[in-house]
Amino acid sequence: MMHAKGIAETKKWDEKPYDEFEGGRKLTRASVTQSFTGGIEGEGAVEYLMAYPNENSASYVGLQKVTGRLGGRAGSFVLQLSGSYDGEMARATWLVVVGSGTGELQGLRGEGDFRAPHGSQASYTLDYEFES
Repeated sequence: MMHAKGIAETKKWDEKPYDEFEGGRKLTRASVTQSFTGGIEGEGAVEYLMAYPNENSASYVGLQKVTGRLGGRAGSFVLQLSGSYDGEMARATWLVVVGSGTGELQGLRGEGDFRAPHGSQASYTLDYEFES
């Protein structure tokens, strides 16, 4: 098992509600782009579906395509994310969608997480391996 860690910086965040409830609760969809540095070098594009039970917290799921280099290998892969935001910190776990690796990243498997204090930068980890 190999280990990657680094920083993901948000470049664009476009979030719009698609359903709203009484008391300020809502469901939103966010289209986000990021740049990755560290163990992953490249760009990411993620689509989030988010549920806000109040204005200070959220739960979310997403799919993110990452294109670039991982461990010196070039290609792309997809991460499946699940997380929450408590008003101060966003936290999520992610796993590589099996079969999503392209180029030199074919056969990629892995899981990790990220933590993002309110702002544009998140620290991430990814433990990964390649099918033999």
